[in-house]
Order: sequence, then structure tokens, then C-alpha cells
Amino acid sequence: MLVFVEVKTREGREYGDGAEAVTPLKRRRITRLAQDYLARQHVPECPCRFDVVSILFNTGEPAIEVFTNAFDAVDS
Repeated sequence: MLVFVEVKTREGREYGDGAEAVTPLKRRRITRLAQDYLARQHVPECPCRFDVVSILFNTGEPAIEVFTNAFDAVDS
């Protein structure tokens, strides 16, 4: 399994959390990049998934959320 991970950080929730920043447009871009990577590496049959990591720096320790298999590959 090959995992593509998008990491988003925020210093507050003024603009939403990091996971909310992975919009449909961003998902399409990530999917296209993953397809390009797989083609260049000659691994077209490799199972893949897309994870999102959201990191919130507010006060104290950062709050980290991992969204495993956050979205499916999106048609370009």
C-alpha cells in the first residue's frame, strides 16, 4: 500500500481546521500528482490511499488529527 499524505497546519480555527482546507479542487490536484508519480515510477498496479493530517498550533502541545483513507481518487 502506497500512502499519499496531505499535511495541513493552522495556528487557530479562524479559517477552519486543516482538514477542511483539502477541498474538492485540492483532492483533484493530489489525485493527478499521485497518478503522475505512479506512472513515473512504473507502478501502475500499486494499491494506494489518501490520508490527511491536520495539525493545530493553538496553545501548548499541537493537536494532531490523522484522517486515514480521507478521500478516494478523484477523476481529473
